[in-house]
Amino acid sequence: MPELLRPDPPRSWLERLAAARAAVDPARLAVTVGVVLLLTAGGWWLLRPARAPVEDALPRAGPGAAGEPPAASVGSLPSPPSVAAAEVVVQVAGAVDKPGVYHLADGSRVMDLITAAGGPAADADLQAMALASRLTDGQRVQVPHQGEVLPSTATGAAPAGATGSGVTPAAPIDLNTASEADLDALPGVGPTTARAIVAYRDAHGPFHEVDDLTDVQGIGPARLDALRELVKV
Repeated sequence: MPELLRPDPPRSWLERLAAARAAVDPARLAVTVGVVLLLTAGGWWLLRPARAPVEDALPRAGPGAAGEPPAASVGSLPSPPSVAAAEVVVQVAGAVDKPGVYHLADGSRVMDLITAAGGPAADADLQAMALASRLTDGQRVQVPHQGEVLPSTATGAAPAGATGSGVTPAAPIDLNTASEADLDALPGVGPTTARAIVAYRDAHGPFHEVDDLTDVQGIGPARLDALRELVKV
């Protein structure tokens, strides 16, 4: 009886570990571990920090002055090319160093065209020119030689109230001495008709009267009436 009431002798830790292993069910231990891992993973998923919205990952323009467009970032579309400055295409003929067609800035004057053509010739009559007149696209300017009389439209003049090429010249030009350039400057007479007038004069001799122009190919009664006050023989 005294032996039954006597406490068990103390056991070493190895004996206690072996006893604990014998008391634990391996299948129950595996289930317990799985439940703990599942709860841990679920807690991490619920408590994880929220992801930043997609918009926060996009590039942002840096600060700038009010009303100033943001600076272009890498990969942005290139800026559109600047619009070319306006220009006029004009022709100069007659008493200049380099006659021809020139491209000048819009707003240029007759004197600017003469300068672009190398300047006036030694016998140029600049006093007969409207040097300050503004050039228009497609205009043809004839610089006269000394003693040469040209229509005002040929020398760049633009009298008030005049429109297009229908400006009355300062003095009628002589059909028998006028050059192709002189005739081309007349309203309604282009290079082809001017060439035809000179060719007719070379083939048939001088004109005897203005009405003889109807014998030139391309000149009918209507065009003759438009030229009657602008030419002479």
